[in-house]
Amino acid sequence: MKKYDVLIVGGGMVGATIACALGGSELSVGVIELRKPDAFDHEQPHDMRVSAISMASENILRNVGAWPNLLNKRLCPYRRLKAWEVDAERAATEFNSEDIGEDHLGHIVENRVIQLALLEQLQQCENIELICPAEISTIDYAPGASLITLADEQQLLGKLLIAADGAQSKVRSQVGIGVHSWDYEQHALVASVTTELPQQDITWQQFTPSGPVAFLPLSGHQGSLVWYNSPSEARKLLALNDEAFLAAVESNFPQCLGSIDSLLGRAAFPLRRQHAQEYIKEGVALAGDAAHTIHPLAGQGVNIGLLDAAALAEVLLDALQAGDDITSVQVLKRYEDQRRNQNLLMMQVMDSFYRLFSNDHLPLKLLRNIGLGAAGKLGPARNKVMRFAMGLEGPMPLLARR
Repeated sequence: MKKYDVLIVGGGMVGATIACALGGSELSVGVIELRKPDAFDHEQPHDMRVSAISMASENILRNVGAWPNLLNKRLCPYRRLKAWEVDAERAATEFNSEDIGEDHLGHIVENRVIQLALLEQLQQCENIELICPAEISTIDYAPGASLITLADEQQLLGKLLIAADGAQSKVRSQVGIGVHSWDYEQHALVASVTTELPQQDITWQQFTPSGPVAFLPLSGHQGSLVWYNSPSEARKLLALNDEAFLAAVESNFPQCLGSIDSLLGRAAFPLRRQHAQEYIKEGVALAGDAAHTIHPLAGQGVNIGLLDAAALAEVLLDALQAGDDITSVQVLKRYEDQRRNQNLLMMQVMDSFYRLFSNDHLPLKLLRNIGLGAAGKLGPARNKVMRFAMGLEGPMPLLARR
C-alpha cells in the first residue's frame, strides 16, 4: 500500500494544476488519472475541445511552471472580443486589450495541450507521483485516511483526498456531498474547421433568438465554431452530412467568418448548471467541475476551475508552513470561503446572460441592443468589465497574479 499526504483524483487541467502548485513542497502527492492524453504533434489538426484562457489562468500556468511547455506546442492569442445582436451590428461592443494597456486579452488553447503541459511539469517534481493509467475500483472515505483501490488491486492511502474528477465525480458521490443542478434548454454544438482567412486576433459572439453563435480563432487557418441551440436542432445539425452542415453554418453565421474550406469534426453536448452543496469535508476538498459546472457562454468554466486549484494549493501550503493539519475542516474552510461565493456569483451572471440572450422576446431584444450599444460607448466601465473577465479585478489567489 502506498501512502500520500495528498491524493488527487483526476489529472486533468485542474487536478494537474493543483499537483504542480504543490511541487517541491514537503507534501507527498499522488495523482490518479484514468488515461494519458494523446501525444502532441504540430501536424495534428486542432482538437474540438478548446478553452479561452484568461490572463489570470495564464499567470497560474506560468507560476506553476507549465507555461513554457505550452508555448512549445501551440496556442492562439486574441486581442479583441466583439459581441452584437443579430441584424444589429451597429450596436456591437468591442473589447480591445490596447484599451487597458495589455498585449492580449487571453489565449484559445486546446484542453489536451494544457493538460500535456501540466503533466510534463508535474513529472519533474520529486514529491509527485503520477499514477496513470489507473482505473478506480472503490473509494473508502475516512477523514485523514481515505483508501482508494484500483482495478489492478493496488491500494493508495491519502490523508487528504482532492476531487478533481469532473462533473460526475466519484469522490464527491462517495463522500456524500450533494449538488444543486438543473439543465439548460440548450446544447452546445462545437465544430472544428479550416477557414479561407488566416488566424485572426478576435473572438466574436453574435446573439440570435435560438442562442449565440461564436468563433474562436486557432493557429494557422483553423478555427472553432460554437453554436448554442435547442437540443432538437442540435441533433438535426449533427445528423446532416458535411456539405449540408457547412451550408447551414454559412447561412446562420455572420459574413465576418469568411468562407470555410473544410470541416474537421463536430460534436454536441448538453449544458447543465451544477453546484456542490459544500466544497469540503474533513479530509476532502472538491475543485473544478467536481464542485461546479456553468454555462460556457463566456468561457469561464476552465478559468474558475484553475482559480480553485490555485486557491486550494495556497491554503494547503500556508497550513503546512504554519504547522496546521491540512485535512482539518478549519483549514479547508479557508479554501471554501475564498471560492464558493465567487463561483456562485459567476454562475448567476452566466445564468442571467443565458436568459437575456437566448430568446426573441421583443422587450428583451431592445434591452440587449441598448445594452450592447451603451457598453461600446462607456469606456471606463467597459474597461473594468474587461479586466474582471481577464481575472485582473477582484479577489484572487497569489498564483493568479503576476
